[in-house]
Amino acid sequence: MGKVYLVGAGLGGRAGLTQGALEILRQAEAVWVDELVDERLLAELPPQAQVWRRSGEAGLQEGIRWLIQRCREGKQVVHLKSGDPLIFGRAREEVQALREAGCPFEIWPGLSSALAGPLWAGIPLTDKHLSRAFAVLTAHELEALPWGALAQLDTLVILMGSRQRQSIGTRLLESGIPADRPVALIWGAGQAEQRVWVGTLAELQQGEGGELEAGEKLPALLVVGEVVRLRQEFLPGIPPLPPPAPLAGKTVLVTRAEGQSPAFRELLRAQGARVVEMPALVIQPPSSWDPLDTAIANLQQFNWLLLTSANGVQAFFERLQQQGRDSRALHSLQVAVVGSKTAAVLAQYGIRPDLMPSAFVAEALLPIWPEPVQGQRILFPRVESGGREELVQGLRQRGAEVVEVAAYQSTCPAAADPQVLEALKTRQVDILTFASSKTVQHFAHLLRQAGLGPEVWDPPVQIAAIGPKTAETCKKVLGRVDVVAQEYTLEGLLGSLLRATP
Repeated sequence: MGKVYLVGAGLGGRAGLTQGALEILRQAEAVWVDELVDERLLAELPPQAQVWRRSGEAGLQEGIRWLIQRCREGKQVVHLKSGDPLIFGRAREEVQALREAGCPFEIWPGLSSALAGPLWAGIPLTDKHLSRAFAVLTAHELEALPWGALAQLDTLVILMGSRQRQSIGTRLLESGIPADRPVALIWGAGQAEQRVWVGTLAELQQGEGGELEAGEKLPALLVVGEVVRLRQEFLPGIPPLPPPAPLAGKTVLVTRAEGQSPAFRELLRAQGARVVEMPALVIQPPSSWDPLDTAIANLQQFNWLLLTSANGVQAFFERLQQQGRDSRALHSLQVAVVGSKTAAVLAQYGIRPDLMPSAFVAEALLPIWPEPVQGQRILFPRVESGGREELVQGLRQRGAEVVEVAAYQSTCPAAADPQVLEALKTRQVDILTFASSKTVQHFAHLLRQAGLGPEVWDPPVQIAAIGPKTAETCKKVLGRVDVVAQEYTLEGLLGSLLRATP
């Protein structure tokens, strides 16, 4: 048996979470996310956590059954609830069901939107002179509320009240509240999209605030009381809203090499994305070190060292060091590289390239390769399976001798992570990213091996490629490509994804 956590998501993104809630999310194995939860919080989940969404009355019982099933599987399960789980969170039904099923559970508080929402708009709920008491209610059953009693209170906070604001305004006016009583409508409190309308009860009853209709898809609350007049006094002290996160709510699959730097993952998370990682390459030593060792022993016989990948740089210098040598052994060679990442890895060994094209594709070296090319000897440590034929053939046609030696192998993993396969199978992934042609080929192979096929990447799933070569492979293997980086780097791929996101 696992354990179920009912966790309040609070307001204001990650900054609005309690420390305990953040730690629980980072260890979660399965998460039921309420529809009003800030999607940016999904970036805090472990990459392989299962995410499940259900909304509305019809989804409650189904969601409870889902929690119990995941708990019986021995998982740490979270129901991430908007605001605080015990304030209009319908937690009683969940707790009763969990107890009957024998599921251990904990309840973790969150900043209720009833309290934190007005604060994000700069509105205090109490004041020595203007508000000695306030009440919190929802607009779900207006006819059941004691409007006469509520009208005697200084301040009212009405959750989910924007759609019925005219009816609320009418009931409050009929209960004796003055028509000029200040009111505020707050959409998306604590989010980058937050909008606030301030007016009077009479304007509310007449349907004012309609210019914000487009914002009503965001969670909204209504504040009625003289404290609304204090907003301008408090606003200067309110923290800045969280920055917009274009990829919030999106789950991005990163096909990478085992042990690859997490840089791309962190770039995506900074934009609000939840990242699922699927190793699609295993970097291994070549079948024989002899050709590379021989070339390193005779470096003085070469004019150029050609490096077209970060893996090639690392493999070459690791082997150089195995032979008791370092970058000083390259003093007589010029170095050509392809790509800023390749150049960055090379810089770690204290070397700046002599030649690097502005376009990060190998064939872009051909038109800028300095003359004379005839008679030049070029050492090219590369992946054992080959590639870059256009560049190699172009240099040879111009009279260069290109010596290709295997520096490493890139093979396909034996199998894909079962949790990643489940996320793909259940359509939890929104974007597939590929940084090389081989990751595309290996991704398709791993899916076929698991009995999955094109249904995994059918629209609206987006397919994103780091450059034109990878894009061609996507079209050939997966049937299409939706986003191609204009700059052939991981940063460029992220930029293109952001431009393609509505």
